[in-house]
Amino acid sequence: MTVLLAQISDLHLDGSPRSTERAERVMNHLRGLPRPVDALLVTGDIADHGAESEYEEAARLLSAPFPVLTCPGNHDVRAAYRKALLGETPSDLPVNRLHLVDGAAVLMCDATIPGRDEGLLEQRTLDWIDTTLAGLPPATPALLAFHQPPVALHHPLPDAGTLQETDGLATLLDAHPRVVAVLTGHAHTAAASTFAGRPLIVGPAVTWTLRMPWEGDRPADREQPPALAFHVLGEDGRLTTHFRAVL
Repeated sequence: MTVLLAQISDLHLDGSPRSTERAERVMNHLRGLPRPVDALLVTGDIADHGAESEYEEAARLLSAPFPVLTCPGNHDVRAAYRKALLGETPSDLPVNRLHLVDGAAVLMCDATIPGRDEGLLEQRTLDWIDTTLAGLPPATPALLAFHQPPVALHHPLPDAGTLQETDGLATLLDAHPRVVAVLTGHAHTAAASTFAGRPLIVGPAVTWTLRMPWEGDRPADREQPPALAFHVLGEDGRLTTHFRAVL
């Protein structure tokens, strides 16, 4: 079965009309598709300051007729995220969730270090990924999603906050060939690379687009429209990604 996933990232909701309008624009686009996606992945920095009010707005904006799967980013605060977005008891523990979407497994992982921009998959999160993947039915394809990319993207801004101590993740991927690809956000630019022999797809941002060094000195291009990614997981286990700006 072919699985169609959308990915958005880095909404940075702060209560301002601008952030609200851009998130609404993207969600209205997704809700209006002739063929609805099977799930939407939101790869972190949902809130800008980690306030409960920002997650309350996120819960309203992200309401959709399809599953919405989230993971936190470095701007998110776990306790408020759990309480106001997930409706759970506040906790500072990592927020890791398994979702089964039409025969595929999507692991939304918490790679945040509270108070820091760079990321880290804690040992307990790596253990959770390992156990979760091992417990899936045979032949179940899997995707890993978290916020900070595990490779450099050749811009000093995101490269100052990449995923740290990546050897554990690489070892884990070597042990689980069912993982088709790794999906991240954080960089505010659509990008494709590889990590541990897997495709690494970096989703574009809703709030603003990163201008690369060869495109100019100012890193934040706030005039570009919000963007998203569509991931198509085919019956052959291959992931194909299409990027779209939402005008």
